[in-house]
Amino acid sequence: MWTRSIAQQAFISNITMKRFLIIIRADWVALCLIVLSVTLYGCKDSASVSGKPNVPLANLSITPATLQPAFSSDTTSYTAEAPTTATSVTVTATPQDSTVTISIDGTVTTQRSITLDQPGSTKPIPVVLTTQTGLESTYTLHVIRLLSSDNNLKTLTVTPGPLSPLFDSTKSDYTLDVATNVSAIAIAATKSDPGAVLSGNVSNDGRATIQLDGPGTNKAVSVIVTAPNGESKTYRITINRAASSNNNLSLLSVKIDGVEQTLSPRFTSEQTRYTLNVGTKVTNVTVSATKADPNAVISGSVPNEGQATIPLDGAGTSKVVLITVTAQDATTSKTYSITIKRAASSNNNLSTLNITPGPLEPGFSANTLDYTVNVAHTVASVAISATKEDPNAVISGSVPNEGQTTIPLDGPGTSKVVSITVTAQDATTSKTYSITIKRAASNDSTLSALNVSAGTLDPPFASTIADYTLRVGLLVGSVTISATKTDPNATMSSLGSVIAAGGTGAGQVTVSPALGTGTMVDLTLIAQDGINRTEYKITVTRGLF
Repeated sequence: MWTRSIAQQAFISNITMKRFLIIIRADWVALCLIVLSVTLYGCKDSASVSGKPNVPLANLSITPATLQPAFSSDTTSYTAEAPTTATSVTVTATPQDSTVTISIDGTVTTQRSITLDQPGSTKPIPVVLTTQTGLESTYTLHVIRLLSSDNNLKTLTVTPGPLSPLFDSTKSDYTLDVATNVSAIAIAATKSDPGAVLSGNVSNDGRATIQLDGPGTNKAVSVIVTAPNGESKTYRITINRAASSNNNLSLLSVKIDGVEQTLSPRFTSEQTRYTLNVGTKVTNVTVSATKADPNAVISGSVPNEGQATIPLDGAGTSKVVLITVTAQDATTSKTYSITIKRAASSNNNLSTLNITPGPLEPGFSANTLDYTVNVAHTVASVAISATKEDPNAVISGSVPNEGQTTIPLDGPGTSKVVSITVTAQDATTSKTYSITIKRAASNDSTLSALNVSAGTLDPPFASTIADYTLRVGLLVGSVTISATKTDPNATMSSLGSVIAAGGTGAGQVTVSPALGTGTMVDLTLIAQDGINRTEYKITVTRGLF
């Protein structure tokens, strides 16, 4: 158990020692002497927590503000931010010991209203606790009065006016429409907080004369209000100056290779429709247009700059050039048109002619009309590609106008004629190209199948094996041999007679084999080309097997 001794005084090195506190515990065998050094005002805590205060508070609060950090009896230094509108704060302190005396900013009380300095200032408020024995602790509040955040305007007027919508400090964006002859406006702005600062297009006194751009333009004006605490708000006024309604051209011309052409009729600003005839070789023209009012806008086939090179379509076609003039008021417009007629072409040539497989004989020339191409007997079709020298011509005949087609051929050893007619754009001049495609005759003289009516071939049939034997029983009076050609166009003979002419796919021969002796049957195939030939032999033996 702890007990309290009497205070002793001592004068040490010119410093006043006001009291000693001797604490004795029954089970201790030694005395601990603690010397507390105090100032004229007693023992005080520092701004940061370096130990528990000797005389603690039970509670500490401030209004209108919030302590930072939150109150703790062990924390002796705090900050608090008061609103800029607060001219004073109320501090309330409650000690843990009801016998303790509290002074707030030098006045003994547990609650006190403290007057603050101007916004942006910091006021320290000491709260001193003193015990009946003279012990002291000090809690310190640093109260910061916040700067004003008022960045509103109180009034905003323009001359001539009015603004749309009418001024409201909570609205930032406005529009002002003025007549085309108004070249400047006057702005007057009043701050809600005299301590705020105005900038942007106005000076800090809130007044400015704004010079406008030309008719039909708009100008953005900004009034920036910066509150004492640095927060800013921007009010914006968009000023629209009325535009002109002049939608005329003062000049319109067409040139070919720098030479001016004659429009029909001749140009006047009131006339809007024109015609121009040009030759078949003219591929483009240059159109120039000048606005009567420089603030009008040209669009359509010609850009706003007023000049464009117009590519024409193919010969024999017409092209309409449209030039729209929209007045500066963006509502009044007029469209001028020039119909350019390009003469039709008489070009009926091909520029290319290809065949796959090929090649053409002779090689292609636009003025050569007849060609031949030889292909292998295995080629069943050819691909033809024809390109018109004049895209406006028309291809017909064996090839469609697109110029691409696949031509199926007849059988090997045949010829096919392909015709390509080119009709010029003028619809009167035409030319026909002709290609004779010769498909080589087949050189295949083999069989694809070989069958017998009795017995079994030895070896089994294969088109590359020419010699076979066939054994049949004693009671077999005849044997029919059936053969199928690989190429139906080959000719097949047996025993001196044709059994399958060209074009017939199969043939057969019947023999009556002699008893005990072999009977040889030949099958001779001559290819469609008349050159290649293959001879198959079957020896038929009749007996007791």
